[in-house]
Amino acid sequence: MRFAIVESGGKQYRVVEGRAIEVDRLPVEAGKKFDIERILLMSDGDDVMVGTPILSGIEVKVTVVDHIKGPKIDRFKYRPKKRIRVRGGHRQQYTRLMVDFIGKPGEERKVEAVKQAEAKKEADDLVKIEGIGPKVAKALNEAGISTFEALANTSVEDIQKILSDAGLKMMDATSWPAQAKLAADGDWDGLKQMQDELSGGREASPTKKPAATKKSTATKSSSKKTDTKKK
Repeated sequence: MRFAIVESGGKQYRVVEGRAIEVDRLPVEAGKKFDIERILLMSDGDDVMVGTPILSGIEVKVTVVDHIKGPKIDRFKYRPKKRIRVRGGHRQQYTRLMVDFIGKPGEERKVEAVKQAEAKKEADDLVKIEGIGPKVAKALNEAGISTFEALANTSVEDIQKILSDAGLKMMDATSWPAQAKLAADGDWDGLKQMQDELSGGREASPTKKPAATKKSTATKSSSKKTDTKKK
């Protein structure tokens, strides 16, 4: 497997052919291709080339897939006895890059098709999960959750936080990871059976017995009074 260590925005990243990486946002439009300039190391099996500090004669070609936002980070500033309470948040901007080629200029190599398919995997239709609508699916996609597998591996607490940040505080995501796990495994019959037992994505509450009416209560109290008079 051929990989390289590159530098972007003052940070170092390990890049592999046919796979995607996320770096700090770059001023490049989606779909554009370019070469990463600062290459620090390249490894091809047992052959390792190390730069001093930059490696010359090696190219890393990438394509901009899209620009995304990371999870929201809450910030709270507090000063005791001064009535200062300041709450804020931040969502880091990232650029997703597809690594197309690592090697010498003019070298022709075929990237493994399996890795390309894995990196370019299309997003799943999260609306198939009961309880998720278009707005919720959009909020999850913006948070980096675009497949059933990713949703299944996300805790309910993290999902609720994403929904809360998006202004969707009334949603209940308790059953979503379990539904997503069945969808990721392709168990559509099991998913349908589970959804039949849900109501709007929530577990259906057991039916309660109807409360006694006032009329029946009044009748019982009057009968008790009659029995007392007879005695």
